[in-house]
Amino acid sequence: MAQNDIRYLTPLAVEVKKKKYCRFLRNRIKYVDYKDPQFLKRFLNEQGKILPRRITGTSLKFQRKVAQSVKRARHLALLPYVTDMMK
Repeated sequence: MAQNDIRYLTPLAVEVKKKKYCRFLRNRIKYVDYKDPQFLKRFLNEQGKILPRRITGTSLKFQRKVAQSVKRARHLALLPYVTDMMK
């Protein structure tokens, strides 16, 4: 057997990244409702900050709508501005 001939009993695990998708485009949602805080909480982290597009996978068009809806919901006190362990 040669020095560089290494054999494994099981094949090496190759990480396959799951493709991100815009849930609005996939589900054909056209309007982001600011009066639905349970839906908007999916786009917030534990401190209440809005999650970026690279994490949620939302398209630019809907990320802007989500941000505007979260800000409106905060103004109406449906969502908190800052919190500890919101979820």
